[in-house]
Amino acid sequence: MKTFEINTTAFDEENFILTTDLNEKEIVDVIAPIVMSERDGNGYYDNDELLVALKEAYPTRVIIMYQELNTITI
Repeated sequence: MKTFEINTTAFDEENFILTTDLNEKEIVDVIAPIVMSERDGNGYYDNDELLVALKEAYPTRVIIMYQELNTITI
């Protein structure tokens, strides 16, 4: 399992975090066409839609999304 921060916009507050057994290429192959389509003026997406697209593309894989990480201070 790996954790990735996903950045699809110029705004850091719109980033999200995935913990998954997918690799970077598998993630990019699914979400890049959605992001590029919106940039070309064809529709709109949100982070939840990107998660759904990943789960539909890889239904047997582990994909967990976080909007922010919890911090443990010791």
